[in-house]
Amino acid sequence: MAEEKKNRSSENNGGITIISTHINADFDGIASMLAAQKLYPGALVVFPGSQGANLKNFFINSMAYLFNMADLETIDQKKITRLVLVDTRQSNRIGFLSDIIENNTIEIHIYDHHPQKSTDIQADFQICEITGSTTTILSGILKEKGIDISPDEATIMCLGIYEDTGSFTFPSTTEKDFVMAAFLVSKGASISTISNMISKEMNPQQVALLNDLIQGAVTHKVSGIDIVVTVASTDKYVPDLAMLVQKMVKMEKIDVIFAIARMGNKVYIVSRSNISDVDVGAIMAPLGGGGHPYAASATIRDKTLAQTEQQLIVSIQERVRPRRKAKDLMSSPVIFTSQDTSCQEAKEILTRYNINALLIVEKTDGKDQPVGYITRQVLEKAIFHELGGIPVSEYMNTEILTSDPEADIFEIQDKIIDNKQRLLPIINGDKIVGVVTRTDLLNTLVRQSIKNSAEESLVPSKSSAARKKNILNYMRERLTSQIIGLLMQIGRIASEIGMTAYVVGGFVRDLMLYRPNEDIDIVIEGDGIAFAKKYAHMSEARIHTYEKFGTAVIILKDGFKIDVATARLEYYKFPAALPTVEMSSIKLDLFRRDFTINTLAIQLNPDLFGTLIDFFAAQRDLKDKAIRVIHNLSFVEDPTRVFRAIRFEQRFDFTIGKLTAGLIRNAVKMDFFKRLSGDRVFAELKLILEEENPVSAINRLVDYDLLQVIHSSLVYDKNLSATLESVNRVMAWHDLLFVEEPYEKWTIYFMAIIRNANRQASEEICERLKLPAKFHQLFCRKRFQSAGCLYWLEKNLPVDSSMLYKRLRIFQAELILYMMATAKQKKVKRAISKFYTELRHIKISVNGNDLRDLGVKEGPVYRQILQAVLDHKLNGHLKSKKDELEFLKKYLA
Repeated sequence: MAEEKKNRSSENNGGITIISTHINADFDGIASMLAAQKLYPGALVVFPGSQGANLKNFFINSMAYLFNMADLETIDQKKITRLVLVDTRQSNRIGFLSDIIENNTIEIHIYDHHPQKSTDIQADFQICEITGSTTTILSGILKEKGIDISPDEATIMCLGIYEDTGSFTFPSTTEKDFVMAAFLVSKGASISTISNMISKEMNPQQVALLNDLIQGAVTHKVSGIDIVVTVASTDKYVPDLAMLVQKMVKMEKIDVIFAIARMGNKVYIVSRSNISDVDVGAIMAPLGGGGHPYAASATIRDKTLAQTEQQLIVSIQERVRPRRKAKDLMSSPVIFTSQDTSCQEAKEILTRYNINALLIVEKTDGKDQPVGYITRQVLEKAIFHELGGIPVSEYMNTEILTSDPEADIFEIQDKIIDNKQRLLPIINGDKIVGVVTRTDLLNTLVRQSIKNSAEESLVPSKSSAARKKNILNYMRERLTSQIIGLLMQIGRIASEIGMTAYVVGGFVRDLMLYRPNEDIDIVIEGDGIAFAKKYAHMSEARIHTYEKFGTAVIILKDGFKIDVATARLEYYKFPAALPTVEMSSIKLDLFRRDFTINTLAIQLNPDLFGTLIDFFAAQRDLKDKAIRVIHNLSFVEDPTRVFRAIRFEQRFDFTIGKLTAGLIRNAVKMDFFKRLSGDRVFAELKLILEEENPVSAINRLVDYDLLQVIHSSLVYDKNLSATLESVNRVMAWHDLLFVEEPYEKWTIYFMAIIRNANRQASEEICERLKLPAKFHQLFCRKRFQSAGCLYWLEKNLPVDSSMLYKRLRIFQAELILYMMATAKQKKVKRAISKFYTELRHIKISVNGNDLRDLGVKEGPVYRQILQAVLDHKLNGHLKSKKDELEFLKKYLA
C-alpha cells in the first residue's frame, strides 16, 4: 500500500539522494538498493555496515559496476536532502544512518515488506506491502514505469527474491513473488548464477558451527508448542548464519527455531517459524531485531550469550499464545448414545468407532442434550462383572461441563484437565456440534513430533487437524474447463440441498502428481443417493443406486460417469470380511481408505470451492514418495490392501514406508489372506498385471512371499525372472507394431507366473481364484497345448510357412505372445514373429464361385482345393488373384 506522509515534490532540488538498507545486508537488501537506484537516477548507494563475505565477494568480483557506491565519509552530509531506505524501516537496523534521520530537513522514502510496527521510522513517502521480499515490490514499480532492466540487473534482483523466499519455500512467499521472478527471468536473469549463489557449499567453519548448533539444541515447550533454542560460540565471524539455520530446520524437521551465535564481540540471532502460532518477528522485536512472522534476525551488542538467551526466552513466553479454539480441535459429527443403551452395546459402539469415551444424551423438547459420558474402562469392568445388559445411565459420569465453538484452549484445558473430564461437548446454540476429547487436547499441547507420522496413528482423533489450502489456480492449470465446470456444478447443487460435496481419492492424488485421471469420486456429507437423484434430475442424466452402501453412479448424456458416495465409516466384523457401512463425516470417510496418499479431498461447495483438505499428512507422503497405511490394523481389516500398496509403489515409483512394510510381513505371517475370497485376490492381481510394467510389482510380490497366496507350488527362481523379463520385451515389441486388435495383456504375465505349475496345480489355481470359464480353459488346457506346439517347433524348424501357419493358427493372440516370450531358441522366436506379423494376415482372393466357374462340383473338395491355394500363397508362390487362378487350373488338371 502506498502512503504519502507529506505532499512533497519528487524532485530533489539539486541535493544528494542516498540509498541504503539494514546492517548485515542480505541479497534482498542489496537487490532492493539496485532497484531503488533505477528509480532515483544519480542517487548514491551507501552500506550502513559490513555485508556478508559471500555478498562482498560476489559484488566485488562480478556485479559491483552496476552500483553507484559511495562511502558516507566522502559525502558532504549537509548536501543530503533525501534518504531512501529499502528492506527496513527500523532506526536500530540502519547503523550510523540513524543520526541522519534526526535531521528534519531530510526527506525520507521507504520501500519495505516487513509488517508495520509502532517503532517504524516516520517517512515522507513509503510503499510497503506484505510480500516475500522487498525486491518484489520494487521490481513491480520498475515494470509499471517501463524502466529498462539489463540481464545483470535482473539477475541480482531475482537473486534477492530467491533468497528472501527460501527459493519460494518460506510461508511468507506470495503470488507476487513468483510473478516478479518470472518477469525478471524474462529480462534475462541468469538462473544458473542464482543457483550457484543459493546452493553454495559450506566451508569447514560453517560445518563446525552447524554441528555446534545441532548439538546445542534444547526444546522448550511453550503453550504446547515445541520451540527449539540453540546456542553456539566462535571467535571469528562465520558468514551465512541464516543459511545454516535453514539447513538445520530441514535436517532436524523443526517447526520453530531460535539460533543464537556469538561471533567475536557480537551476538547474532536468526529465527524461523513454520507455524502461525509463533510470530518470530514479534518475539525478536524487544531484542532490537526485525523480520516477519516466519523469519527474523537480530544483532546484539554489549550482552553476553547467557543474557541474550534469557531475554529471548522471556520474550518467547510472553508472546507465544495459542490461537486455536474449540471449533479447530473438536471432532464432528458427534458419536453419542442414549441413557437406556446397555453397557455391552455401548462398548460395541466404542470399538466400532475407535474411541475411548462415549457421550450420553437425552431428548429435551426434541433436542439432544448432554447428560453425561462413559469410558471404555468403566464399560469393560461392568462387562467383566456380567453387567453388560445394564443401561449406561447406571454407571455414566453425570458431572459434565460444556463449551461453545469459540472457547480458547485455556478454557478447554481447565474443563478437561482440572475437572478430569474425558470429553467436552461443544454446543452452538442448542445443538451439539462436536466434542473435544482429552486426546485431542493432549495432542495439541504436546504437539507430537513429525516423526509420529500419520501411519502410526490408530484412530482418527489422534491425527492432526486438517491442513487446508485453496488450490483453485492449481486446478485451473491442470484440469480441463469441462471438468472444472462439472465440479462447480456438483458443489452448487450440493449447497442448494444443504449438503457438502468433496471430490476425493485417486482423482485428487493424481492431480497433485500431475497425472491424468478423470475418474471422479464424489463424497457427500449428508445423503449421497438423494444428492445423486437431484443432480441426475437437473442434468437429465441416468442414475444407478446401491442403497446398501449409500452409493450411486451418475451417467451423463455423453456417457461420462460420476461415482457418488455418502460419507461413511466402514468397520470389519472379523479380519478380511467385507465392510459394514454407516453414515459418517468426511474425516471418518477418509480414515477408512487404504493409504494416506488417497485421503486428500477437495471441497466443491461454492463458498469454499477448491479448498484442499488433508487430515493425514498425505501431501507430505506425496512429497516423500511414500506409501503408508493410515492405521496399524489396516491389513488385518482388508488384506487386499497389500496388493494395492505394491501396485501404487511401482506405478508412482514410491517406496513402501518402513512401518507399513512391517505390517505387510505381519499380515503374511498371520495368514490373513486365507479368509480372502479368491475373486478378491484375482481382482487385485489382475490390476497389478495390467500396469504398464508389472514385472517390478511381481518382484515385490515375491519379496513379501505373496505368490503363496495364489498357490503354494509357485516358486520364484531365475527361470521365472528370465521369463518375466522376456515377456516384458515381447510386450514392448508388440506395442511398437501398433496392432489394433484387443488382447488381454495381464493373461500373458499370469501364464508366465504359473508356467511351472502342472495341470493339477493349474486347476487348483483357477478354482482358488474363481476364474471365469474362458480363462480356466486358457490356463489349464490351451496353455499346455501351446507348450506342446513350442516343443514341436524347436524340434522341426525350419518348416514351410504353410506348415508354420497350420501349427500356430489355432492359438489366440495371448498364447502366441506367450509362446514367443517363453521360446528358448531365436529361430523359434523369429518363426512365431513371422506368423504374428505376416502369415496370419494372408488371405486368398479366389473362392467357391471361382471353383464353380471352373466346373468343380460343390462338396468337401472345395475346402481341400482352397487350402492348397492358401498353402501355395503362404509359401510365397502366388502374388495376385491371377496367379491363384492359374494355380487352380494346373492343380485341377
